[in-house]
Amino acid sequence: MSAVVQQAAIAQPTDSWPGGDWGGGGGGSRYPRLFNVTPSQGPTTGGNTVQLNGANLQGATLVTFGGTPATIVSIDPYGNSITVLAPAHAAGAVQVVVTTPWGTTNPVYYTYVVVPPPGPTVTALVPNTGPTTGGTAFAITGTGLTGATVTFNGVPATGVSVNAAGTLLTGITPPGTAGNVPVVVTTPAGSATVPGGFTYTAPPPVATSITPPSGSATGGTAFVISGSSLTGASVTFNGVAATGVSVNAAGTSLVGFTPAGVVGNVPVVVTTPTGSTSVPGGYTYTAPPPPVATSITPATGSTAGGTAFVISGSSLTGASVTFNGVPATGVSVNAAGTSLVGFTPAGAAGNVPVSVTTPGGSTLVPGGYTYV
Repeated sequence: MSAVVQQAAIAQPTDSWPGGDWGGGGGGSRYPRLFNVTPSQGPTTGGNTVQLNGANLQGATLVTFGGTPATIVSIDPYGNSITVLAPAHAAGAVQVVVTTPWGTTNPVYYTYVVVPPPGPTVTALVPNTGPTTGGTAFAITGTGLTGATVTFNGVPATGVSVNAAGTLLTGITPPGTAGNVPVVVTTPAGSATVPGGFTYTAPPPVATSITPPSGSATGGTAFVISGSSLTGASVTFNGVAATGVSVNAAGTSLVGFTPAGVVGNVPVVVTTPTGSTSVPGGYTYTAPPPPVATSITPATGSTAGGTAFVISGSSLTGASVTFNGVPATGVSVNAAGTSLVGFTPAGAAGNVPVSVTTPGGSTLVPGGYTYV
């Protein structure tokens, strides 16, 4: 039903418009009337701009929507329209009436509707990176965040809280796999994806102990470092790389062999793609044990030299050998340091001392060697 038809259908008091639109005798002011409202509906929250179209509206002092006063913004000086801010009201159709110094208009109808809240918007996530272990405190800024939940690659964040204005959301990241993942904010009104997502990074390495904590300065000591996030690690002892480094699948245990070093305590550093850490207490290089020689075979040989010999004992690693002060040639030691081979130098006939020297000291072979 149009506003004009509505108006015609409403009985007016006998004194509403005496003499038509003019007061009695034709000399009075026009009586006001309404034709329509634009728009004809709006949110129950009110606050939206509405234009009332009609005649003789100048001087209006009151506009009501269902009996609730609206805020008058402006009045057309010719009395053809009034602009107001609609008041809040329950859902449904209500009468709109204008009061002027010359009377009250006929009512026209305005419908209040429930407008669903807008979906969330997100503008930033701080920080946008954190460890795969989760537990990173984060904040998301935006609008319409009230009642929100947050997921990181589909996994819910914990401790989510939103301020009263719905513009700031805080929480704690769940664990995730290394790499960039989508972050989605969901409210009763909809969902929004955080620009750029969140990047999970592998945590830096943690080293808790090294076993054994000491070993020979000659190096080659097998060691084990315990900790976490050790995957991809390399190890240095006083800046010198260890050899044979290997890490278990869980990244909790690392093995290798010490490089040679100087006697004393040195720092041990574990480095992965995500950082470095020092092993508590470092590593102590000790003086290598002195060599022990128990026998030489054969115990005699030609004065011309070139006789192959074997010296048995222990701690022979890194050894050199002299016969009466003259170095033997082709000296080689087995991995266990228990057997040494080489060739005798030339020498004068008779028994001569045979000396074995390593980084740990020197020793004489019992019985020496006899040139014949």
